[in-house]
Amino acid sequence: MHNFFFGIYPYIALSVLLIGSVARYERDPFTWKTSSSQLLRRRQLMIGSVLFHVGVLVIFFGHLVGLLTPIAVFDALGISHGAKQLLAVVAGGVAGVMALVGGGMLFHRRWVDPRIRKTSSFTDIAILALLLAQLVLGLGTIFVSLGHLDGHEMTKFMSWAQMIFTFRSGAAEQIADVALVFKLHLFLGLTIFLVFPFTRLAHVLSGFFAPLRYLLVRPGYQIVRSRRRRPLEERRRAFDARQGRTGPKPVTPAE
Repeated sequence: MHNFFFGIYPYIALSVLLIGSVARYERDPFTWKTSSSQLLRRRQLMIGSVLFHVGVLVIFFGHLVGLLTPIAVFDALGISHGAKQLLAVVAGGVAGVMALVGGGMLFHRRWVDPRIRKTSSFTDIAILALLLAQLVLGLGTIFVSLGHLDGHEMTKFMSWAQMIFTFRSGAAEQIADVALVFKLHLFLGLTIFLVFPFTRLAHVLSGFFAPLRYLLVRPGYQIVRSRRRRPLEERRRAFDARQGRTGPKPVTPAE
């Protein structure tokens, strides 16, 4: 089972993440968003949202750089494994607490307020709960990491992640002897990737890829906002007067 969860499951989760996100964006582009509820409990939303998003972004890019940067690069820069481990503990701990507090505020707001809960789907609440559980597990790994400040435990996860992304066999063996809390953290993280395209999390990719869609994939699209303030019927009569004739009368749905 260990080989499945950490040698095969990562490819399943990442494949669903990629294919599912592209399929949803192409098939249901108008669902590629979050439903706004900012008119309700606005202060709690603003504070919670800022804390949560800043914390999660720091954690995400910290994991991305920390896990996928080759160990040789850190060695060439003179950054020891211990220093990298300590940085991960401190920065990850601060960002994790920020995200947990912010996420807790958002979950409380969505769960307690009956008006917001009425407009929330099951997946809206479930994905927030998953993210909070992942943050708790992530903070839990800090206490284990404090016992391995030499940084060699961290290199196991770096080797695992880089072997997964370079399609090398034996990746699961790299983390066979790590603490259970790390394995739970990895498994839940992969599960979040798996359900990512089917939840409100999909809107995260819009900030990165939506501009490229219009610049590179489908050039020529633009949003036009009219500055005209005169009513349509008044503009229609003015146009008819300039043309010297009366155009067809607009048909309303009632007619």
